[in-house]
Amino acid sequence: MADLRDAPRPGASGMPAPAARQAHPVRLGVLGGSFNPPHLGHLALARHARAELGLERVLLMPARHSPGKPAEEEPNPAHPEHRLAMCRLVVAGVDGVEVCALEIERDGPSYTVDTLRALHAAHPDIEITFILGADVARTLPSWQKSQELPALAQFAVALRPGMVPEEVRREVASLAAGPGQRPSGLPMSFLSMPAIDVSSSLVREHVRLGLPVELLVGPAVASYIATHGLYRTAVAQAPAP
Repeated sequence: MADLRDAPRPGASGMPAPAARQAHPVRLGVLGGSFNPPHLGHLALARHARAELGLERVLLMPARHSPGKPAEEEPNPAHPEHRLAMCRLVVAGVDGVEVCALEIERDGPSYTVDTLRALHAAHPDIEITFILGADVARTLPSWQKSQELPALAQFAVALRPGMVPEEVRREVASLAAGPGQRPSGLPMSFLSMPAIDVSSSLVREHVRLGLPVELLVGPAVASYIATHGLYRTAVAQAPAP
């Protein structure tokens, strides 16, 4: 399989280079999101999913623009290039967890269906598991061309405390149904990992209040946030030229 690390770099198409056909499918995990900023909870989820599901690698896939997240939910977003840089820092030295720039380098809203299609087109022999939290999973029916998702990936869901798998399955069952067919549910599994009490909004609030964030994001990301003055104001901070 061709290297997907920070893919794609060359070319104007925004797609990874085609890979040679493999004798056996490569099992790839994709953990998407705005990563505004990435934190140690994201990293723990990626590492746990890789180990529990037997994935060869997990890609953090920061979105250029998350279509399902209104701007008012993130009043001080970091520029996409900052978020990409922080994702690279949070996974640095972690075996089997990498960063893919596919959505950052593609113009327009970062629709998951487009990303999964692009990965399959460039790497026909991969099997993709899309990793997400239960709250996000419950919104899947509203995603762009959601009826195509079951054919493009399996889904691995991290539950929040007090939630049960049946709640999520009921809300996404219609995605597996073609025209005139009875819903049967997404190809979905549920990760057996403990809840991690950290979120990007918590990190941003700590920064705004002048509180330390090293224990939430790690020292490298904390240093990057401080160096670039991120999340201190309601205005997105663009990278220096």
